Amino acid sequence: MEKQVTRREMIRWAGMGAAGLAFSRGLSAAKLFGADRSARMPNFVIIFCDDMGYGDLGCYGHPTIRTPNLDRMAAEGQRWTDFYVGASVCTPSRAALLTGRLPIRSGMCSDTRRVLFPDSARGLPQSEITISEALKPQGYASACVGKWHLGHLPQFLPTNNGFDYYFGLPYSNDMDRVGGQGRQAFLDPKVEYWNVPLMRNGQIVERPADQNTLTKRYTEEAIRFIERSRNRPFFLYLAHTMVHVPLFVSDEFRGRSLRGLYGDAVEEIDWSVGRVLETLRRERLAENTLVVFTSDNGPWLTFDQHGGSAGLLREGKGCTFEGGMREPCILWWPGTIKPAVIHDLGATMDLYTTILRLAGTEPPTDRVVDGLDLRPVLFGRGPSPRDTMFYYRGARLYAVRKGPYKAHFITQSAYGGDKPVEHDPPLLYHLGHDPSEKYDIAKDHPEMIEAIRKEVERHRSDLVPGEDQLATRIEKDP
Repeated sequence: MEKQVTRREMIRWAGMGAAGLAFSRGLSAAKLFGADRSARMPNFVIIFCDDMGYGDLGCYGHPTIRTPNLDRMAAEGQRWTDFYVGASVCTPSRAALLTGRLPIRSGMCSDTRRVLFPDSARGLPQSEITISEALKPQGYASACVGKWHLGHLPQFLPTNNGFDYYFGLPYSNDMDRVGGQGRQAFLDPKVEYWNVPLMRNGQIVERPADQNTLTKRYTEEAIRFIERSRNRPFFLYLAHTMVHVPLFVSDEFRGRSLRGLYGDAVEEIDWSVGRVLETLRRERLAENTLVVFTSDNGPWLTFDQHGGSAGLLREGKGCTFEGGMREPCILWWPGTIKPAVIHDLGATMDLYTTILRLAGTEPPTDRVVDGLDLRPVLFGRGPSPRDTMFYYRGARLYAVRKGPYKAHFITQSAYGGDKPVEHDPPLLYHLGHDPSEKYDIAKDHPEMIEAIRKEVERHRSDLVPGEDQLATRIEKDP
């Protein structure tokens, strides 16, 4: 028999919003909202930065980068301390977020090429189901604003992956290099050094893109999408190009930060977040919108002061130490999410499953979905269901976290010429006691190594790696 919601219970759960009411009563959103559900279905905004480090925000401890809007967002929402991405570099990380699956399953990772390039022949397989595609039957409008990096050929662009609208760069802003001298080009960047295209839907509208104005223009596009979608449920994926090198900022932010050019770029992103949240408040959408802020991987440390900081975490972008894959994450939903600091494990893949269930639908059942449902944590009704995290580099499993313990089976520097080093027994760290991964405690905890080995066995028992999508290049005429 379907559960009945009394008027008293409606009042009791009003502070959690309609989605919280549905979750608390075990109802689907569709049953709760009835035929008029589209008017009250929650909206979703994911703000995804590029190469931002765990320690780059004021609310995560940075002493000189000023991020008042993100600090306020964290104070009003949930700030997660143990939140992970699906890979330590751009393409596979973005695939994990949008599909809810480890990149090894979709083939969006490779031991040959770590990300997609302008000469790549493939991209996100059409068989994958993105968040935007899964939300479309629920009546959602969707837009991708910013960096895509899941395939630049027409069949792989956002508008062929469930998004109604796209404005941004199809790949990283350091590609299509045409000028400048060596490393100095990145340390003193100029727009004309990179012939990267700016696209609207399937058309190039500017080339080279004026990267000084990207953060500002992305923000304006995001605001316009929110305003025109105010009367229907929407999903906005705002994927900033910054703070990936080369670093660019608008005139209003250049030279403002005590942290130099990198700090300028972070502070402009903070301004952008403030504008988006202000728009949601002005349009009276804030209490019906889940906003998530995080980044695709850790800081690009090889670029010195043009790269960010992982704080007390070890290493950065490109490797499977914590600095490469643990990211700042803030979730904000006024009236639904109570302010808290969350020490549970979470991952970008979990956003997939959580968002779909908040929208009254389910993840696809014809494939393995790695994302778990974070609604118990969002609504204060229980812990995160995630207690394990798999750290892939390319198509190889390098490390596994279970609870507070992390075992490294393979280690390798992020961008050096060194070969992978296998460890047997694996290196073992207690991330609660030792987040910097300095003290190997393998000899003291053989039981944890055995438990993690069993997790690896279970994981591999149903693993069917997807066909490598990154290795194939566009064939050129002889």
